[in-house]
This record gives sequence, C-alpha cells and structure tokens, in this order.
Amino acid sequence: MPLSLKDAARTVDEASLLELLGTRPRVLALGEPTHGEDALLDVRNDLFRRLVEDEGYRTIALESDCLAGLIVDDHVTTGASDLDDVMTRGFSHGFGGSPANRALVRWMRAFNEDRPAADRVRFAGFDGPLEISGADSPRRALTALHTHLAARCDSPPLPCTAAALDGLLGDDARWTEPAAMRDPSRSVGRTPDAERLRRITDDLTALLDAQAPDLRDPAEHDAWERARLHARTAAGLLRYHSWTADTSSARLSGMLTLRAAMMAANLLALAERGPVLAHGHNTHLQRARGALLMGGQRAEWWPAGAITGSRLGEEYAFVATALGTIRHHGVQDPPPDTVEGLLYGLPEDRYVIDTRLLAEALGDVPPAPRSSPWYGYAPLDPARLGDLDGLVFVRDAPEGERWWPFG
Repeated sequence: MPLSLKDAARTVDEASLLELLGTRPRVLALGEPTHGEDALLDVRNDLFRRLVEDEGYRTIALESDCLAGLIVDDHVTTGASDLDDVMTRGFSHGFGGSPANRALVRWMRAFNEDRPAADRVRFAGFDGPLEISGADSPRRALTALHTHLAARCDSPPLPCTAAALDGLLGDDARWTEPAAMRDPSRSVGRTPDAERLRRITDDLTALLDAQAPDLRDPAEHDAWERARLHARTAAGLLRYHSWTADTSSARLSGMLTLRAAMMAANLLALAERGPVLAHGHNTHLQRARGALLMGGQRAEWWPAGAITGSRLGEEYAFVATALGTIRHHGVQDPPPDTVEGLLYGLPEDRYVIDTRLLAEALGDVPPAPRSSPWYGYAPLDPARLGDLDGLVFVRDAPEGERWWPFG
C-alpha cells in the first residue's frame, strides 16, 4: 500500500527523534523558521530537557553572543548573578526577553543544583558578538585573551602591553558605528590600527596554542577553553570588521561567510567537549547553501550547519522546524499543496516527521513552495527535504507575550 503522511509522523519526544536519526549525534541541531515564537521554544525546551536527562547531552548552545553566553554558563553551573541580570546581559538579539529562554535557564540551574561539576549541563552561545546594526568591538575578546596569557607566559614575551593594546583599540564606538553596515567608508576594519590588531591577535593565538594546560585541573582547563573562545572571537571580529570596510560586490557574501565560520568554529569547539544540543534559525543550521537578496544584491554562502556537517559527517544531525500559522504576523493557514499545508491537515498539533518517509508519501509530484507574507518567517523549501535528517512540525504559534527580537 502507498505510504500516507501519517506513516511519516511520530510523537514529539526524544525517543522518537533518536529512533528517526538512528544514532545519538555529537551535534544535534534543531532549527526554527522564525525567531520570537515561544511556542517553538517550548517544543525545544521539552526535547532538550529529555535529551539531557535521558541521553546524556551536557551542552545546550543557542544562536546568541558567544561571549555574553559565558554569563549564562556561570549562572547555570554555579549560581552566579541573579536571573534578571543574566537574561539581560547574557543574551544577544533580544533573546533574553523570551519567557521560554528564561524557563530554559531556570531549568538548567535547577538541574545542576548539587550535581558534581563534571555532570552539569553547560550553556553556550554559538553566534559571534554581532547584531543587525553592526559588530562588537574586539576589546572584550582581545583583552581577556591578553590577560589570560599575561598571567601564564613568561617567555616568549607577549607582542604588546595591555596599555598598547588599549591604545590600538581606541574608542569602542568607532567599531560599533551603525552606519558602517551600509557605508564601508565608515568602517575602521582596514585602518592601520585594525591591521596591527590582526597581527597581534595572530601572535597571541599562536602563544595560546603553544600552551600545555594542566588538564588534571578542571579550573585551568576551563580557563584555557575560554581563552580559546576569546582568541577565535577576536580573530573573527577583526576579519568581520575588515569585510565591512570592503567596497567590492563580494562584501555581503563575505560578511555572511565570516559569521557562519564563527558559528561553526564555536559549535566544533563545543563538540570537542562532548555531545551538543544546538538551536538557531534553520538557515544557519542547514546543510544546503544559503542565499539572501538584500538591497538588490544577491549573496550566497555556506552556513554554519554545512561547515559543521562537513567536519563531523554523520555525527552532525540537522532537524528543521516547520510551522503552520503565525496569525498575529499575517501567516495564515498554509496552502494545501505546500509541505506545511499537507502537514497542517494531520490531526495533532505537533509531530516529528521522518523526511524520508515524507518524501515517499509525497510521490513524484513535488509540493509547491510556500510564500511568506511576513519578512520574519522563512517557509520550508520543499526542494531541500532530502537535506534534512528530520523535521519537527508545529501547527500554530499563538500570540503570547510580545518579545520580538531585533526591536
């Protein structure tokens, strides 16, 4: 008998998901088609909680500033800072305003209470310190890296003093100038100071790589991991600022590529520590090449999921999320000839979908692509079903507490 859509649909739980994947991947990435909908994050929270409790995952990484994420990690592992402060300073893109993200942090802290350090679940941001309005100053990352090495390196000497580094960095406002996102002439990314900082960062990173931390001391090993994060971030930010100063037609693709490379480097570093649960936008975590049209210019790049997947192979799994409606943003019932529309006809509100069985059930006639009436929502591309390891379908995203990120 021919397969039906119901044959491809399963209950949304960790057992169904891992059975579908056939393995416990080292990086299990769950994507979302839009930001700002806690209905999607509630599904994420439930899945991630069960995967932590039952399958031993011990890192949860979100699409948020990797340096700010250290504040959240300190809180969930040691109780440092109060929750309000953590949600304000520990997230970028406005994600700290999400009640579901707050619930996740609260649960992680409760899970870690009275557990030995080696068994605690860790938090990480895997995005760079980047916003739509621009990139952060490299000060946080470079200063932290320099401080780490100054306390541990006697020979050879560091390439510059802390005072000299501060002088080269200058006023942070020149790095975060919002006009530089559209006007390359307003960027400091290719000034003599910026070029000097790139050479210094390279020298500091080489000194860090030459260190042999005492891995028997958990505190020292953690400090070394954080120093590696600061080194990656400093180098990534300086490269990103250099691309903001570029005047060629490759400028936008270069910036998107650099952001993806920073994300992938963070995910791969976290995977060295142990199995990782990652969550971010589908377009960042997908294996397929990304494309964007902005200001009449088309840009293409390999996203973080493609880079991470190419390094980890079958140890990377990408499960996209598809969504039926977001009525408060004008996304109404999906047309019945789209993937979302076909799944919308199933009786339950949430499913894990076996995309291989889904493709068989759809037969030789491909579904139509769904159009989006709202810029903040990216429908599933039916031509890319074969690139997915699985699919989570959520029928409706009801309007809740308004916290739409990015202002």
